[in-house]
Amino acid sequence: MMNVLLFLALAILLFYIASKFYASYIAKKLGENPNNPTPATIQNDGRDYVPSKRYVVFAHHFSAIAGAGPIIGPTMAILYGLIPAWIWVVFGGIFFGAVHDFTSLFISIREGGKSMAEVARKTLGKTGFNLFISFTILMLVLVTSSFLSATAISLTSLWPLTKLGVSGNNTVLHTVVKDGVTYGRIGGIASTSVIFITLMSPLLGWLIFKKGIKTLLAYALASFICIVSVLLGIMYPVSLSPTIWMLIISVYVLFAAGAPVWTILQPRDFINVQILYGGIVLMVFSLITTGFSGATISMPNFNISEGAKSLGFIWPMMFITIACGAISGFHSLVAGGTTSKQLSIEGDAKKVGFNAMLLESILAVCVLLAIGVGLSFVDYKSIVWPSDPSVKSNPILGFSLAAGHLFNQGVGIPISLGTVFGILLVEGFVITTLDASVRLNRYLFEELWSIIFKDPPKLLKHYWFNSGLAVLLMLLLGYSNAFSVLWPIFGTANQLLAALALLAVSSWLLLKGKKYFFALYPAIFMIVTTMTSLIILLESYIKTKNFILIFVDILMFILAIGVTVLVIKTFLKPIKKKEVLAEEKITQAV
Repeated sequence: MMNVLLFLALAILLFYIASKFYASYIAKKLGENPNNPTPATIQNDGRDYVPSKRYVVFAHHFSAIAGAGPIIGPTMAILYGLIPAWIWVVFGGIFFGAVHDFTSLFISIREGGKSMAEVARKTLGKTGFNLFISFTILMLVLVTSSFLSATAISLTSLWPLTKLGVSGNNTVLHTVVKDGVTYGRIGGIASTSVIFITLMSPLLGWLIFKKGIKTLLAYALASFICIVSVLLGIMYPVSLSPTIWMLIISVYVLFAAGAPVWTILQPRDFINVQILYGGIVLMVFSLITTGFSGATISMPNFNISEGAKSLGFIWPMMFITIACGAISGFHSLVAGGTTSKQLSIEGDAKKVGFNAMLLESILAVCVLLAIGVGLSFVDYKSIVWPSDPSVKSNPILGFSLAAGHLFNQGVGIPISLGTVFGILLVEGFVITTLDASVRLNRYLFEELWSIIFKDPPKLLKHYWFNSGLAVLLMLLLGYSNAFSVLWPIFGTANQLLAALALLAVSSWLLLKGKKYFFALYPAIFMIVTTMTSLIILLESYIKTKNFILIFVDILMFILAIGVTVLVIKTFLKPIKKKEVLAEEKITQAV
């Protein structure tokens, strides 16, 4: 009993202290000034630069950065044991992830809404910019292909009714019989819900941004859409093959990536985040009630040897497997790609950047504890780490079933409905992440062509072409590789990008004459961790003759070495006092 409550309460307390004191400390060192005009107000163009209310931006930013990462990563990494995973999520989230997110967002705002690659151009020169762009594009392809694969598998999820605590005649789920066993179509409900929410997003976007409806009404409408989507999913579940789902999602994100942010991206995020907010509250409440009722954690506190057999030694593999729950380079892309172009007040950077990462880490803690309470270790391994090579790993289903059992124990929700709600927590946000990722890759491809060509052809400037290229690469890699194979290389690339972003942040702070140790120390640790992971993964890819991932691994290693060398050179150069003094004068004038 005390285990669950102790882990939950201690995590929330530490996150609160970090938000209250550490975030303010960093904001002071950065020189935050709420009176500074933001890129959204200066360059308002109605498409990408759109000044928005903080609650809308927070909803977009949180749902975009959260995605499936803080659910899938901890679900897979708990194999090492609850305690090591919990420690990395909590302390990594505070001293690594939140610092990374806040500083990336703040600097992007100060640099006119530019991406971290553009920041790298200013701090590390043209070569640094080119390396950063290339690495980021590669990482985003891995992000989208991993999430596309995970989505396609989970939207077709089946699970025996007996393990859901219901019979074939006593369930709202549609069923299918295989080898004499009756399964519930859990994924089909989520499929319908995702479709309905997507179709309703433009309407809500029009009401919020064109008609200016009140905040309370916007929340009420978003919640209503969520409820209706689930009811429709129960009545009319959509059942398609994983391959068909890959194609449908690819076509959807192709169009979504080119549409104005207020039509799909922002309203869809705003609707989806209601589910995530509700899920976090429900998980916290359920963990508290089950803790007081005497529930015990079924996962081992330490399981390092078994984790090493499936994933590799705990360092570096557990760190990169947890991925977004502790630190994520993708967050810097969201911060510099969309969020910095929407914030109306510079002071909101702390409230959005730092606190959104802490909320994501709370979600990751809840996921760890939900699996520990709601799923037996045997069932966990059969779903997430199946011994049969013909059975695909399905961590989204593993989390969803754990959530279903937790909600049943905590608040009495039927296991089948709780499981459906669990899978909905993930699905909407996976596709939201795909929306944002393809849009970001569209921006980066446009920048890449300007590097390669002095005057890029019109075709290469068109957003449909660049969106299509991002989608095609996502589809090819996602279709040709299993999810369990893609996740480690994605996690490594993701956290390596975070390390490179922190190096760019440190260089920017150095050139401005500001303290930089709070960004540099996490950067160094993540560089060493991820580069070691790349070496380990390369060995496994060579053994399996996976030539695509061999190429990706080596290319990432070379690009990362290049950026690191440039940063070292920057720190060895004497600081230009003129630039520091100019920055001080600007700050004093403001």
